[in-house]
Amino acid sequence: QVHLVESGGGLVQAGGSLRLSCAASGRTFSSGTMAWFRQAPGKEREFVVSVSGSIGTTYCTDSVKGRFTVSRDNAKNTVYLQMNSLKPEDTAVYYCAATSSDGTVWNWGHLGWYPYWGQGTQVTVSS
Repeated sequence: QVHLVESGGGLVQAGGSLRLSCAASGRTFSSGTMAWFRQAPGKEREFVVSVSGSIGTTYCTDSVKGRFTVSRDNAKNTVYLQMNSLKPEDTAVYYCAATSSDGTVWNWGHLGWYPYWGQGTQVTVSS
């Protein structure tokens, strides 16, 4: 059985930083894409950033460019999200997602591409 477990969320002031981790078990995702999505209260879940398995290509939504960085450690089957210069609008539950497929940029931003999901971790940015 596959499990994705996120950690590292919390409360931070605007301008601060947080680092999220997502540890996968039950399946190896070294050749597949792992991603982060987020869902703010009253809003739909949205794509944040992904990292492919083949050559580690990263892809992110415009609102986090230059602030968020995704990385992965295939030996640990873990993906990380370094979030800097946080803004109140970044407040959301952050979800880790994974697939054994590599895909392309046409796939990475779509919720349906990812069969495996974590339970989420809350990130709250105060103004």
